[in-house]
Amino acid sequence: MYNPHKNLAEPAADPAHAAGSTVARRDFLRYSGAGLAVGGLWLAGCSKDSDDPDNNNGLLDVGAGDTGVLNYAYALEQLEAAFYAQVVAGGYFASASTSAAEKAIFNDLKDNEAIHAAFFKNALGNSAIKALTPDFSNIDFSVRLRTGSASKMGVLDAAMAFEDLGVAAYNGAGRYITDNNYLTLAGKIVSVEARHAAIIRELVATNTFVASDVVDITNTGMEKSKRPQDVLTIANTFLAADSKLSATKLVG
Repeated sequence: MYNPHKNLAEPAADPAHAAGSTVARRDFLRYSGAGLAVGGLWLAGCSKDSDDPDNNNGLLDVGAGDTGVLNYAYALEQLEAAFYAQVVAGGYFASASTSAAEKAIFNDLKDNEAIHAAFFKNALGNSAIKALTPDFSNIDFSVRLRTGSASKMGVLDAAMAFEDLGVAAYNGAGRYITDNNYLTLAGKIVSVEARHAAIIRELVATNTFVASDVVDITNTGMEKSKRPQDVLTIANTFLAADSKLSATKLVG
């Protein structure tokens, strides 16, 4: 199990355990947008474990089809879950100068992301990729926001990067989903992720949740999206060498 007090390169928390007994079943369904899961949305008949690296410079490929998309989402949720677990264990969160409101927000985000990761792990079963090892060495967990020429991101800088990336990833992954139930599920979860992104942006600077870097304000008024390989190029900067990912089988 991931211990946030150890070196930051330790393996990520097992999301199924992290969701734990502190979260009621009704909250699992409410926070994950996963109500369809109880109606039989789980993947079945999977006989192959997805831990073997693809021959793509040693990267772990998320796979193809709907299973590949769910593994892609699972990877991102693992990363976010590990990040927020570390935030809550870090110096910024423990500081007397950090408001009770911000602490409550980060506690909620920690629980939400652990639930999302647990949902995907359980849904994928034996087709799930392995537990990933984060590398948060470019984040200073004792600092709220990066200032001046600091080389490391602060907690809010990193949280905004993760949440914006997650929303763009879900928006861009819809085109690869063939099962309508999975598409509905992804739409529910991205709506939760978008709320996460909005509140983090408001903590950074008021009225920035619809800024032009995440929303095409001029033309469509819609949130921007990113293709899987573009998303993973960014996500890989927060993953250890043995956990870096590719999505070469998600094309189109």
